[in-house]
This record gives sequence, structure tokens and C-alpha cells, in this order.
Amino acid sequence: MSQQFPAPGQPQPGVGYPPPQQPQKSSAGKIVGFSCLGIVGLIVLLAVVGAVLGGGSGDKTAKESSPPAAATSAPADAPGAKPSSAPPEKKSAVEVAAKKTQFKKSVIAQDDDYTSVSVTITNNSSDAINVNPLYFAITDTNGTKHTAELGADENQIATVELAPGENVTGTITGKGSFTAKTVTYTDGLIGKAVRADLS
Repeated sequence: MSQQFPAPGQPQPGVGYPPPQQPQKSSAGKIVGFSCLGIVGLIVLLAVVGAVLGGGSGDKTAKESSPPAAATSAPADAPGAKPSSAPPEKKSAVEVAAKKTQFKKSVIAQDDDYTSVSVTITNNSSDAINVNPLYFAITDTNGTKHTAELGADENQIATVELAPGENVTGTITGKGSFTAKTVTYTDGLIGKAVRADLS
């Protein structure tokens, strides 16, 4: 009796067909899927960072670019009253008033060779402003500019922050004896300058 072997590819007696092999999935789909997800994630991340960094300045630019609110309309003129031909006076954002005053020597002053000017600063803007003696300069009648001498006059203007509508008065003092002509206030050390003639 000869032993018979099944033909190749035929099941052996008592053993069934081997399980079919699973088809291999292509990894190209995974790569494309993760790439798209990465790009979307990067765009979302950039949008969030842009919103955080630009969020504060967006309100500021909108506030600065919006036109100022219109003034309320004036009531109708009463019968027989003359209409005003002068246009309404526009107030500047910062108003400076200056007048001559006597120098009052402080403990810090070395001698009496100083010139003082009394200054009143009024904030007419809608934002707070800073006032500091270093933000002032006095120009004399010869055109010479004198910087403020700190602490020389006992009535020196205070270093303060003025809210809208507030004002402060104090003296600005220059070294030497001279005749003051104008006072210049600069909003910050490099801001917009406002000049006032002495009254």
C-alpha cells in the first residue's frame, strides 16, 4: 500500500483550509489623513495666537478710528435773540495756562538765582495724562529754553496722573534770573508739545 500525499494547495485529510490572509492596508491613507489634520491644527493654533496678541489692539484701533461723538444740539434760539455768528470754540486735549509768580526757595535750592512760573494743566481729553516737572520747559524773551530745576521751588508742580476733566497747578522753575515768555508742556518726554504764553 502506497501512501498518497495530497496535491499541493489541497487540504490535508483532517485539516481544513488555512484561514485567508487579511489584505494589507495601505499606509498612504494614514499619511494623508495625519497631514491634513496637522495643517488644520496649525491654522487653528495661529488663529488663536493672533487673537490673543491682537485682541487688545483691536479695541484700541477701533476706539481711535471712530469719530468723536457729536455734541448735543443746542436749543432753538429764543425769539428776538441774536444768533451767534462765532463758531463754537474747540478745546484742545491738554490746556496749559501760565503766569508769573515769585520764586519760593525750598530746602534743596542752593541760592536765590532761579525764576519760577505758575502753571495750570487741564486735561480736556478722554484719556488720562501724566504731569511731571520734567515735562516742562520755560522759554525766555531772548528765545533761550530753560529746563525745569527739580525741587528748587517749594510750590513745584506735582508728579500726578490727571483723569479726564482734572487739573493741577504748581510752579516750574528755571536756573538763573530771566524774563519768562512761554511755557511748553510735552505729554511724556517725546509726546505732543503744548505751548502757553505767560499772562
